[in-house]
Amino acid sequence: MRPLSTSRRAWLGAALAAAVVTVSGCGSPKGAAGDDSSIDVGVVYSQSGPLAGYGAQYAEGFKAGLAYATGNTGKIGDRTINVSWTDDAGDPVKAVSAAKDLIGKGYKVLAGSTSSGVALQVAPLAAENKVLFVSGPAASDAITGANKYTFRSGRQSYQDVLTAKAYLGDGKKVVVFAPDSAFGKSNVDAVTKVVGTNAAVTSIAVPASATDFTPFASQIKAAKPDLVFVAWAGTTAGAMWQALDQQGVLASTKVVTGLDIQAGWAGFGSGADKLNLLAHYFDGAADNPAYQALKAAVPGGKTDLFHPDGFAAAQMIVHALSAGADDADKMVTALEGYSFDSVKGKLTVRPEDHALLQPMFQAKLTAGKATLTSTISPDDAAPPAAAMKG
Repeated sequence: MRPLSTSRRAWLGAALAAAVVTVSGCGSPKGAAGDDSSIDVGVVYSQSGPLAGYGAQYAEGFKAGLAYATGNTGKIGDRTINVSWTDDAGDPVKAVSAAKDLIGKGYKVLAGSTSSGVALQVAPLAAENKVLFVSGPAASDAITGANKYTFRSGRQSYQDVLTAKAYLGDGKKVVVFAPDSAFGKSNVDAVTKVVGTNAAVTSIAVPASATDFTPFASQIKAAKPDLVFVAWAGTTAGAMWQALDQQGVLASTKVVTGLDIQAGWAGFGSGADKLNLLAHYFDGAADNPAYQALKAAVPGGKTDLFHPDGFAAAQMIVHALSAGADDADKMVTALEGYSFDSVKGKLTVRPEDHALLQPMFQAKLTAGKATLTSTISPDDAAPPAAAMKG
């Protein structure tokens, strides 16, 4: 799950010292934007900052997906796809500046956005400048239907909540525990929409900078909910889970949360087996040719939470570029309704709002190992259609 990245304007002066990496199966040098011998794609994502671990997985997945989708050539026809990687450090201000710079250089395709806050700032630029934008792990529901030129390669909060809904049963009181951010609000809104007609939904919004979670855990305990939906990720997750366990929250009610990246599983602490987990993805949740290709490409052969988002983004971009590499409107048309086999299984871009319909997973964590307990079909996890804003 994605927390909103906090603004780090103080870093802006050092913002755009971006690493540029050329992805080319034949090792061709990078041409200038608009050069007929190449096609330029700009990826603006979290190389550093609190979401750097997520960003690294996205980038590894993207490179694997690009190789997979182009048959290891890195090309569309005779044109080499050159990918420029830019670090936004999770800062929307930095991301917007980087995106404007790439657009100014003639880039017609942007990807990335590890955080919701970044994606929601970059999306309007896509519409204003008529460039294709394929957002990454950012989970905010507001990205769906943001505008004609914005798509997403990951899941959204509503899909998480639909996956969690089955855990509620006959419960009538739900507390959403989440950061006070766009990501947190998206989860509160999604839970309210999904279960609000059958249960009372309240929320505890925690400052993203919080390090002491005991007072918030006490609030949950005092509320005596039938279900607690926890939307949290990042470096403070371990302290948060420890507080919930120590204050008796995990033992006193049903707690549902998303399965974070594997490096974060230990952060669940001794209460891990008490949790009911919804999962966007974990290694072994699905098995197919795309998964095998990804597995062969990533370090150690161990896929993780956001590898599929990068892989799918590259597949989408290759498909779009094949339809019209220099015409964003043709790329948009090609992606609307596009259905393809990816790491998680069959993915479909819903044409009316660009939601990415996909399977979701439920799991348990025992002795540090995730076990699949159920797969939710793309139709059952589909969010309601959003009105396209532009």
